[in-house]
Amino acid sequence: MLEVPGWAAVLLLAMSPISELRGAIPVGIGIYGYSPAQTYLLAVFGNLLPVIPLLLFLGPTSRFLMRYSAGRRFFTWLFARTYRRYIQNHENFGLAALALFVAVPLPVTGAWTGCAIAFLLGLKARRAFPAIALGVMTAGLVVTAMVVGIKSLIEW
Repeated sequence: MLEVPGWAAVLLLAMSPISELRGAIPVGIGIYGYSPAQTYLLAVFGNLLPVIPLLLFLGPTSRFLMRYSAGRRFFTWLFARTYRRYIQNHENFGLAALALFVAVPLPVTGAWTGCAIAFLLGLKARRAFPAIALGVMTAGLVVTAMVVGIKSLIEW
């Protein structure tokens, strides 16, 4: 059986739209025994890796896939849901709201959803990336602090 190195597991978990750094940091610290600083850097880097391709290619990819009925149904559902749940009442807040949204370490509030929101708001990648990156770094600090705190309570 192929064993994945710890650093690669943390990086891949952070890149994943399901776990992002909220799953990668507990694994890095709790399972692989990396220091909080090492884990934070790996997780933030991994979480930011897909952001630029998402920001650059979400529009062209969705337009291409919407030519097909399955793609049209999926993207219509995704964009309507994202607009209804996250944008409709918050359009005036802009980049600060985007950074804050990504920074909240809850399910479906990370970089992937932040990219979808930036796309729906029509934000250019060069404006959206710093806001999303700030949100990812902040969420990483919050999750790291929580994991370190819980770990110290368990070891106490």
